[in-house]
Amino acid sequence: MNENINKIINELHIYEKKLLISLGENENKSPDEIAIETDMGIKSVMSAAGSLASKDIIQVNTLLDSKVVLTDVGVEIANNGLPERKVLSALGETNNGSIQMKDLAQKSKISGSDIKIAIGWLVRKDWAKINKGIITITENGKSNTEIQGNDEKLINSLLENNQLDIFNLDDDLKEGLDLLNDRKNLVEIIDKKTHKFHLLDLGIAILKIGLTIQEDATQLTHQQLKDNNWKSLNYRPYDINAEFPKIFPGKGHPLRRIIEEIRNVFLNLGFSESNGPILESAFWNFDSLFQPQDHAAREMQDTFYVKNPKEAYLPDNELVNKTALLHENGGNTGSDGWGYKWDKDIAKQTVLRTHTTGISTKFLHENQPPLKMFSVGRVFRRETITYKHLPEFHQVEGIVADKNINYQNLLGVLKEFYKKLGFEVRFRPAYFPYTYLSTECEVYLEDKEAWIEFGGSGMFRPEVLEPLGINVPVLAFGLGIERLAMIRYDISDIRMLYKSDIKWLREIPIDNGISLE
Repeated sequence: MNENINKIINELHIYEKKLLISLGENENKSPDEIAIETDMGIKSVMSAAGSLASKDIIQVNTLLDSKVVLTDVGVEIANNGLPERKVLSALGETNNGSIQMKDLAQKSKISGSDIKIAIGWLVRKDWAKINKGIITITENGKSNTEIQGNDEKLINSLLENNQLDIFNLDDDLKEGLDLLNDRKNLVEIIDKKTHKFHLLDLGIAILKIGLTIQEDATQLTHQQLKDNNWKSLNYRPYDINAEFPKIFPGKGHPLRRIIEEIRNVFLNLGFSESNGPILESAFWNFDSLFQPQDHAAREMQDTFYVKNPKEAYLPDNELVNKTALLHENGGNTGSDGWGYKWDKDIAKQTVLRTHTTGISTKFLHENQPPLKMFSVGRVFRRETITYKHLPEFHQVEGIVADKNINYQNLLGVLKEFYKKLGFEVRFRPAYFPYTYLSTECEVYLEDKEAWIEFGGSGMFRPEVLEPLGINVPVLAFGLGIERLAMIRYDISDIRMLYKSDIKWLREIPIDNGISLE
């Protein structure tokens, strides 16, 4: 037992020791008295007390001292009387106990601003009633003409004593305080917290063993180390098992962190980044990808169309004409096209982009191969909000264009990309409107022991590339970032990524990314 107490004593701070010694001499000392006696600041005293209380050495009791005092206005009222008392006295001096309202200020000798206050309290206290412009004293008013109300008793008592302890007021004065609190600026409540310390059994046992006040070394100088003086200094041991407060440091939102992780993957692979507007023309969002103008994905139930601006500018006439011919008859690609009359007005429609692939086709139109580009951005689709669907989400994709690349290069780039994200990947054939050959990527999740579809990819069709002036193969691939976030953070409801769930955000580890080394 003594060995354990000695360990506690050795771990006490010098301020804790000073406070204990002071309490051992007189337990009734206030914190201010202890601060003066020990030459410690009051903050140091309270900090030491809190630390000792957490170790069950002392008990800290908080006492609330509440005083009621008169304000300057209250002092004036105490000297001159309440306005309703003045009116009541004036009513009592009349023959019939009544006064015309227009004569009330003159006969009661109170200012016009106090008339309304006086009348309100006369009615509330049932001292008078008003009828047809005449104020008349009531029976209750007659019986109170010579009797002080509880509010008046409190005012007079405060005028005599300066202040009163609220907790020591009798019932009458408490009722008076309630009445005065309903008025403006007559009384003021002053609350003051005081603390009292009480030694517990452990504190008493520590004092019996005794405490030595000795300064502890908290910082070593170069000279002390050089001269070996550090060996003679006293060091306070620390309890490594002591409780510590939980700290929630600032950190990026998990979705933002994944986006930055993907950006770093692309940049490390030598890609350049591009971006585009959220509001896009139907031309870049659909037509440039060889998607027919009567395709189901263009319907209002799938796409957000914008009323203002109603139309978007189209690119140069050469690209527009080539795209029109391609849709109508396949242009110079050998394709049959879609066999309909292409409509420029439909291509001018403005939409919230449904994917970021329009950025890729625009980039190909403006840049010449060889090139490697990626884009990250928000896309919008008319989806019903469920645990796995949102009308707004993030998409990332990349393209590579060069005369010497082929489908095998696509698979190699995909393997390297997913490897950087920490996944094992496999491929299976798929269909996408604007790529051929096409493949879906599946990644393996060890904890679920299953393969899941994770992204699409393929080689851009000639119908996409020919109007853009691209005569080399272009491979493209992409994925939804929210799906990656759901896997990374093991959540089953996509909406969690957009909720302000502070508990979930706090519990996510700071370093949850995959090393890109």
